[in-house]
Amino acid sequence: MRPGTAFWVTGLPGSGKTTLALAVKAALPGLVLLQMDEMRKVVTPAPSYSEMERDLVYRGLVFAAMVLTREGRDVVIDATANRRVWRDLARSHIADFHEIFVECPVEICREREMRRVDALAPKDIYGKAEKGAPVPGVNVPYEEPTRPELVIENDRLTPPEAAEKLVSYVRSKLNPAII
Repeated sequence: MRPGTAFWVTGLPGSGKTTLALAVKAALPGLVLLQMDEMRKVVTPAPSYSEMERDLVYRGLVFAAMVLTREGRDVVIDATANRRVWRDLARSHIADFHEIFVECPVEICREREMRRVDALAPKDIYGKAEKGAPVPGVNVPYEEPTRPELVIENDRLTPPEAAEKLVSYVRSKLNPAII
C-alpha cells in the first residue's frame, strides 16, 4: 500500500483556507478533510486558545494526519497553525507533505471574517482581538512558511482562480489512479 499525501493549507484567519480546502474536497471527494475548527468543537468545546492548548490541539491534528497518511489516505488539513513548529512537526512525520500558504493581508482577512457565515469558525475573531483575545496575525504571531510548496496570493486571485490553482496542484501530486 502506498502512503498517503498530506496538504496543509495555512494562513491567517479569514485568508480563505476553508473555502479552498472545501473546493479541493469537492473536486476530489476521496480526500480526507481535517478542519481545525471542526476538531476544536470536539476537543476543546470551550477553548482558551492558550499556548498549551494550541500545542496539544495541533499535535493531535498532526497525529490524525500522520495515521491517515500511513494508512494510505490523502489528507487536506485546514488549519491556521500560527507557529511553524506544528507544520514542521507534520513535515517530519509525514513522508509526502506539502505546505500551502494562503497569503492575504490582515486587513482583507479582517473584512472577510466580518462577512463570514461559516458555522464552524469562531465569530468576530478580529473584534475579539481588539479586546485582548489571542488572534494570530494581530496579537499572537503568525509565522509564515519559509519554503511552502505552493503560495496562493488570495488577495490577487478570484475565489474560482485560487481554488483552481490549489485543485490543480493537489491533482498533480496525487497518484493518477486515485483521482
